[in-house]
Amino acid sequence: MGLFDRLRGEDHPRVAFVGIDGVPFSLLSDNPDRFPNFAALAEEGSAGAIESIVPPESSACWPSLTTGVNPGETGVYGFQDRENGSYDTYVPMGRDVQATRLWDRVTDAGRQASVLNVPVTFPPQRNVQRMVSGFLSPGVDKAALPDEFRDELDDLGYRIDVNAKLGHDDDKTEFIENAHETLDRRHEAFQNVIGADDWDLFFGVFMTTDRVNHFLFKDYERDGENKEAFLEFYEKVDEYVGEIRASLPDDVTLVVASDHGFTSLDYEVHCNAWLEEQGWLSYEDDDHEELGDIADDTRAYSLIPGRFYINLEGREPRGSVPQDDYEAVRAELKAELEELEGPDGKKVADRVVEKEDAFRGDHDDIAPDLVVVPNHGFDLKSGFKGSEEVFGTGPRNGMHSFDNATLYVDDPDVEIKDADLYDIAPTILDLLEVDYARTDLDGASLLKQ
Repeated sequence: MGLFDRLRGEDHPRVAFVGIDGVPFSLLSDNPDRFPNFAALAEEGSAGAIESIVPPESSACWPSLTTGVNPGETGVYGFQDRENGSYDTYVPMGRDVQATRLWDRVTDAGRQASVLNVPVTFPPQRNVQRMVSGFLSPGVDKAALPDEFRDELDDLGYRIDVNAKLGHDDDKTEFIENAHETLDRRHEAFQNVIGADDWDLFFGVFMTTDRVNHFLFKDYERDGENKEAFLEFYEKVDEYVGEIRASLPDDVTLVVASDHGFTSLDYEVHCNAWLEEQGWLSYEDDDHEELGDIADDTRAYSLIPGRFYINLEGREPRGSVPQDDYEAVRAELKAELEELEGPDGKKVADRVVEKEDAFRGDHDDIAPDLVVVPNHGFDLKSGFKGSEEVFGTGPRNGMHSFDNATLYVDDPDVEIKDADLYDIAPTILDLLEVDYARTDLDGASLLKQ
């Protein structure tokens, strides 16, 4: 039991959540000698692979993980979303998340929450104890509240994110050094807040793992030149998670999770180039750069990652597909996507999901009509600037996967079986003994009743 817990005379259980963005469970479970702290956490608590969401992209995943509901409820479908009734797009931020966050439920219950580095949380909220926003935040000066916490982070040299541009260099040395420095500062900030011992929910995310995976994951999976550097980075992640676990008071349960899995990237698939090649999409002129440049005869377009929209009459401003033809046209596009093969002869799509099977809620009006969940190796891109080739390569060699996300809970009474990302929020609420309506969430608690 922590000092603050004793002083306030409360005996509520507490939770410390540590996010490891994009870490596949198999990476940790297959290397117990390299990652002994994760191995101990699995042996003494509960651990397993879980499924992510559709689509498995961080900007959609973290709002769902932190609310327990699908993008139809959160209103966030990816890194870029489409304005309702328009071809304008925007980058979703914290205020665009329409569902109730875990920490809001905690504060509504009269308890305290500290939230650090969670993607899609900018600007920071004033109703929580302390917060520094994560991915897509402009800088610590605007991303942290209260002011004294911002000053503390400044003194630490805290970074919102790694310098991902360094990963584009052939020599990854500088990128790896930057990743280590970012991880070090994040861990120091986490330990300072955990050590304050004045919170009921600690919620912090290491996002540098995702960045390292994007540029080094194939080296790990296929014995590339940076494999050892990759494993050494993860040894530090393991060490830091072990230090966090050792520092937690007895009344705190540690939960460690990722928002999606990862796999090697073989081909970038330029979806709008494919749509153009197949006669589904055309542009008003050769100087096209954005969604608004599509021509009136376009029948479909794509946004990352693997989201496909029918250019529907009455929904899109220049919709060309009549409402009566919607189901037939969507079925035609789905069938073509299911047959799409890469240069290696492998199918691009593991499956093509219709929106009714993935999204439901008050904000499903901007949901994609189809989402392609790709087979490992095919990274689905969008872009409206045009690409000569449907299949290409870039500086990244790792990509997100729907399967093989990670969940560890330092409690043997948690059963991780047939679980997915939506189950994390209700599990944390049950561990905290914070009441919620089961019907409000898409997931179910994994805590044995």
